[in-house]
Amino acid sequence: MMMRSLPAIALGLTVLLPNAVAADALARPTGPVVLTISGDIEKTNAEGAAEFDLEMLEALPGRETVIDTPWYSGTKTFSGPLISAVLDAVGAGEGALKVIALNDYTAEIPRDDVDEYPVILATRIDGERMSVREKGPSFVIYPFDVDRDLYSEVIFGRSVWQVAAIEVD
Repeated sequence: MMMRSLPAIALGLTVLLPNAVAADALARPTGPVVLTISGDIEKTNAEGAAEFDLEMLEALPGRETVIDTPWYSGTKTFSGPLISAVLDAVGAGEGALKVIALNDYTAEIPRDDVDEYPVILATRIDGERMSVREKGPSFVIYPFDVDRDLYSEVIFGRSVWQVAAIEVD
């Protein structure tokens, strides 16, 4: 009787094991892709890259910050996932980040910035999703409310809007 159940157990494990591996994999986007991460990453859902739609990004741990910026008049509320959470989701290495905008503007962000500060990839401004016209679909926002010394030309140059891709060195 024991011998007959062994093939059934083996068949059950064969069916269950691929699902266990898939549970650890990065889900595929169901909406339009707004961010592609490539380079030194462990988890992918596309050929050599990790693609995210807005729902995937907004499901990650995030932050809301109410700040003045040089790009908008008056105080604005920005919210979105922590860049560190996005990097964790793809199993990113410890290298610098090359952030690329829709218009091919690029900036290098030292990995220490996102490890030390709660830098977000803002997907919302004043509660509304950011359109391309409003510097979306995502915008690198440093926590000027946490450390006012970040309010500098160096950091402004790293604050890429209309983010399309991140390459991890």
